[in-house]
Amino acid sequence: MTAPIFEITKTATFDAAHYITDGPEHRPYTNLHGHSFQVQATVAGPAQEPVGWVADFADLDQSLKAVAAELDHGLLNDKPGLERPTLEHICLYFAERLKAQFPGLSRIVVSRPTIGESCALRVS
Repeated sequence: MTAPIFEITKTATFDAAHYITDGPEHRPYTNLHGHSFQVQATVAGPAQEPVGWVADFADLDQSLKAVAAELDHGLLNDKPGLERPTLEHICLYFAERLKAQFPGLSRIVVSRPTIGESCALRVS
């Protein structure tokens, strides 16, 4: 019998401004504006001994919040890798920063809850 695979998820929030220059000109997102973002990171895998968990929730929480703090109250366009700060690129930004510490990282979801938008990245 194979070991069961579990998923654990932590959530962090940040507020940031951005603008999208490559979209249609008549869209409001070409202007500088801000959002409240929520990001969720999911780590999947078998329970690891000696504790019996996939990963330490405290470690995931600390790492996720540290990456969110890099972006909090800043202009996303100024961050290397986020010159085109779409939700897709923000997902990649978080995945690139978390994958080394959490090899079982399986999913990043970035959302703007106040406007009902989200994007999910399946990390392989």
